[in-house]
Amino acid sequence: MAKLSGLQRDVLKLYRQCIRAVRLKPDDTRENFRAFAREEFRKNVAMDKKDFGTIEYLLRRGRRQLEIYQDEGIRNIAR
Repeated sequence: MAKLSGLQRDVLKLYRQCIRAVRLKPDDTRENFRAFAREEFRKNVAMDKKDFGTIEYLLRRGRRQLEIYQDEGIRNIAR
């Protein structure tokens, strides 16, 4: 396997955090959170790998969204 860049590792780390956060949600809504996370990452999979500014922006946005969705008060998510 090829060596990953720092940004690639950051993206994978954020994805793993999102999938782990799903475990903290109620059983009946976990699939909604999992599908939302996958959909958000897939939306940007075809972007230029050298567009560092956009990737960094999306990482910041993703981290903020993760913080919000990790809140215990958030019980479900609509896609």
